[in-house]
Amino acid sequence: MKLDFHSHIIPGIDDGATDPANAAELVSAMKSWGFEKITCTPHINAKYRNTPSDIERGFELLLRELDDRKIDIDLAMSAEYRLVPETWPQVLEKNWLMPIEDRFILTELPIDNPWKIGDIKPIEEFRRLIAMGLTPILPHPERYFYLSHKELMSFVETGVVIQCNYGSLAGLYGPEAQRNAEFLVDEGVVSLYGTDMHNLHYVDVMGNWFAQGHPIAEY
Repeated sequence: MKLDFHSHIIPGIDDGATDPANAAELVSAMKSWGFEKITCTPHINAKYRNTPSDIERGFELLLRELDDRKIDIDLAMSAEYRLVPETWPQVLEKNWLMPIEDRFILTELPIDNPWKIGDIKPIEEFRRLIAMGLTPILPHPERYFYLSHKELMSFVETGVVIQCNYGSLAGLYGPEAQRNAEFLVDEGVVSLYGTDMHNLHYVDVMGNWFAQGHPIAEY
């Protein structure tokens, strides 16, 4: 199945789709590229303190919009959990984990400011999830410019699955992220791919890249 593990298409709850109509445009584009199932993974972080209830309400709104527009595609609901002290301890305490495909948890690091992780040690949190019978996914490590290759490989050796963004390979985030993504793919470290879909600019860049013949991964 051509499955997207990472998207921000639930309208109005993070920095992704702004409203139901915009969300439908994003989904329509993804379907036209060949995706058969999309997992919605809105942020849970210091800025977007979503709860499962918030996500579920937005998810139902998205489903109604797609139904009204006769856009037929399989959707699932989860979240992108940032390992920051403002929200991650609460996620664990209140059991807000919503596994993707009953197994995976999308756990991101701070993008630009590693100090925002506070006292949280990623490898310990990854081990915690694994002990719970879950598999942590680290999304877009090609964009964590502060993360050393040695530390990344220590995550992989622990059991973390690496997810690369199609947009990184397409140059969406600039040449450094593109080079990093290509290196990780060539090295065989990447197991999953995602759109990390946010807006119509992502549609333009990835749409051109897919049109050049780059394939969607199947699982």
